[in-house]
Formats: sequence, C-alpha cells, structure tokens
Amino acid sequence: MKPPYYAVIFTNLQTNNTEGYTAMAEKMEHLAKQQPGFLGMESARDHLGITVSYWKTTAAIKQWKQNLDHLEAQQKGRSLWYSWYRTRICLVERDYEFTAS
Repeated sequence: MKPPYYAVIFTNLQTNNTEGYTAMAEKMEHLAKQQPGFLGMESARDHLGITVSYWKTTAAIKQWKQNLDHLEAQQKGRSLWYSWYRTRICLVERDYEFTAS
C-alpha cells in the first residue's frame, strides 16, 4: 500500500461470552475484503484484541460502518462480546517495513 491511506484501529476487551464471535469475525473479514476501498487487515489477540483495517478513503470507511451485516456485528459486540472497545481512524502518511533475509 502506498500512502496516504487510512487505518481503522479497533481495540477491545472481550466478555466471557464469546459464543458465535469467531464465526462473526470471519464473516466480517470476508465481507470487508469485498468492500470498495478496502486495502487490508491485521489482527492480534492476547488479553487485548487489536484489529487494524486499511482503507483508501474516509468515505469507504463510512460506507463499511453502515453496512447492514456490519451493523448487526456491532450490535452483538456491544450486547454480547465486548466489555470495552475503542475505535480510532488515522491517516497513514508514511509506511516502511523490514524483512530479514
């Protein structure tokens, strides 16, 4: 991905009720990949969960947030799966990486 682009950083703590969570997370990843403007995703979970999705524009992010299936996942997240979460939207101006050979 060549900057500039946007990163949506979703940080969360789960409740003990995770029934259906994995299936919904997989469904959301599959659906996000089909959205116009989607560039990629990275995710990690230990105690704290962090998912970063990358988008071409803020309009693409807004369209994803309003997707009906995503709205359902958001509602279930608030009522079942998360005790806390925070979403941050950032403009990525620079991007570099290291790979060991």
